[in-house]
Amino acid sequence: MEPLDLSDLPERALVLIDSAPIIYFLEGHPKYGPRFRPLFELHAAGQLRFAVTTMTIAEVLTGPLQAADDALARRYRAIFESWQPIALDVDIAESAARLRASLRLKLADAVQAASALAINAAALATHDRDFSRVHALRIIS
Repeated sequence: MEPLDLSDLPERALVLIDSAPIIYFLEGHPKYGPRFRPLFELHAAGQLRFAVTTMTIAEVLTGPLQAADDALARRYRAIFESWQPIALDVDIAESAARLRASLRLKLADAVQAASALAINAAALATHDRDFSRVHALRIIS
């Protein structure tokens, strides 16, 4: 699988990151980790800014906590603290409900898309194909 082509993203663009790319990169997934590596490299170089929903934080922390690896959970949490957290508020919840109703998205996907739209993200990075129905948002997958 080829790495993502991110050459057309503006410098310092804000990208909302879904759970799967984070997990693939942090856990070194042999197939999908390299695909998303350029995204994280651009962020590390200061060329992209990351946002993450509080729902994604909960999803990503679940694995280390299920494995009783508190040290890993703390490391992941420290990474998230350098990204812009997006909390689920009433406006995002309503927007997510509208997306669910019109596009038949799963709740988690609708919350991710609504959050990206609420912060005017340049893109949403995900591995989920269900986002292809969200035409108002650039999807990186």
